[in-house]
Amino acid sequence: MNTLPGGEFTAYIGLDWANAKHDVCAANSDRRKSGKFQHTAGHIDQWAHEIHQRFGGVIAVALELSKGPIVYALQKYDFFVLFSINPFMLAKYREAFQPSGAKCDRNDAALALDLLVRHRDKLTPLRPQSAPMRTLHCMVEQRRRLVGDVVRCTNRLGDALKQYYPQALEWFAQRGSIVFCDFLVRWPTLSRVKLARKATRETFFCEHNVRGTKCIEERIGAIKAAVPLTNDVAVIMAYQLLAWAVVDQLRAALLAVERYDEGIAAIVPTLPDYALFSALPGAGAQLAPRLLVAFGEQRERFQSACEFKQYCGVAPVFEGNGQQSWVHWRWQCPKFLRQTMVEWSAQTITRSYWAGAYYRQQRDKGNTRQAAVRALAFKWIRVLFRCWQTRTPHDESIYLNSLRVRGSPLVGATATG
Repeated sequence: MNTLPGGEFTAYIGLDWANAKHDVCAANSDRRKSGKFQHTAGHIDQWAHEIHQRFGGVIAVALELSKGPIVYALQKYDFFVLFSINPFMLAKYREAFQPSGAKCDRNDAALALDLLVRHRDKLTPLRPQSAPMRTLHCMVEQRRRLVGDVVRCTNRLGDALKQYYPQALEWFAQRGSIVFCDFLVRWPTLSRVKLARKATRETFFCEHNVRGTKCIEERIGAIKAAVPLTNDVAVIMAYQLLAWAVVDQLRAALLAVERYDEGIAAIVPTLPDYALFSALPGAGAQLAPRLLVAFGEQRERFQSACEFKQYCGVAPVFEGNGQQSWVHWRWQCPKFLRQTMVEWSAQTITRSYWAGAYYRQQRDKGNTRQAAVRALAFKWIRVLFRCWQTRTPHDESIYLNSLRVRGSPLVGATATG
C-alpha cells in the first residue's frame, strides 16, 4: 500500500472477528503488518494499548459487526473509530479477487483494511447513542425474543395437553398466563381436577382474579361434565411430566417479560422523543418504545424518509436490465426494526381512520393481508419521519385535512367506510 488518506487517522486496521481470536491487518504511511490476538479482556486491552503506543493519534478500525463483544470492548477506547462493514459487501469484495472461493481470516482482515482505505466514503463510523437509548434498544430486542419463547412454550404445552388432557385448553383462552400455569401445576390431569371440591376450585379462580361468577360457573360445570380422552396410564404419566416441565419454562419466560416491562417503563419517560411515539395510534406500552428505538435520537443519520425505509427493510428492492425489471423483498436489513414497523402498522388499521381506509384499499386491489400491512408501513414511515424530524406529534385530524386538500381517495373511503 503506497498511499493512505492522510490527516484524520494515523493508521487503519482491518479486523476479522471470531469467538476465540481476532485477526488484524494494520497499515500506516510507512508499512503494513498482520497479526492476531485472543478474545479475552486482558488480551484485547493489551493489543489496544500496543496499537495506540505504536501509531498514536486516532486509529480507524473496520470490522463486520455493528454490535457484539468485540465492538463493545473497542468502543471504550477513545482513540479508536469503528467502521462497520456489511458482511455481504466483504463477501462480494472477496469473491471479486478470489473467484475460487478461497477464504481465510487473515485475508479477510486485509480485505477489510482495503475497503476501509479505498472506499471509506461508503462506510459509516459507529457513533453510539446515549446510554439510556442503547439500554432501551437492548431491552426491547431481548423482550421480543422472550415473547417468542412464551409463544414456543405455549405451543409445546398445547401439543402435550392435546395428547391426554385437551379439556384444559378449552377452559382457558389465554394459555400464556400465570393462572393457566398454576392450574396445571395444581391439577395436571382431568381425574385430579374432577376430584377437587367445588369450593376449592372457586377459591382458586377468585385468587387468580377470575371473578366473573358466570365464567367460574361455566368452567366448573365443564369440569364436572368432562370425559377423559384416554385412560392409558403410560400416556397420562409421560405427558403430565412433559406438561409440568414446559409449565416451568413458560412461567420463567412470563416473569422475565414482566421484569422487562418494568425496566422499559422506567427508562422510556426519560427520553425526550418518547412523547412523539407514545401518542401514536396502536403504539401502547410495548410498541411505542420499539418505535422510539427504531428512529433513535441521531436525526442526522437519515436525510430522507426513503433512506429510512431502505434501512429498515420496508422498502422493496428494484432490479432491472435492458430487457426486464423486477421488484423483490429486501433481504439485507435489521429484521427486528422491520418487524417493529410492520407489527405497529397492523395495530393502526382499527385505530386510525386513514390507515384503515388505506389497508382496505390495498386488500380491494387483491393484495394479501401481509402485503397490505407492509404497504401501510411504507406509507406510515413517511408520516412518522416528518414528525420525528420536526419534533411534532402526529395529529390525525391535521393529516386527514392534508389528504382532503390533495384530493386523496382515502378521505372519501374514510367518510363512507
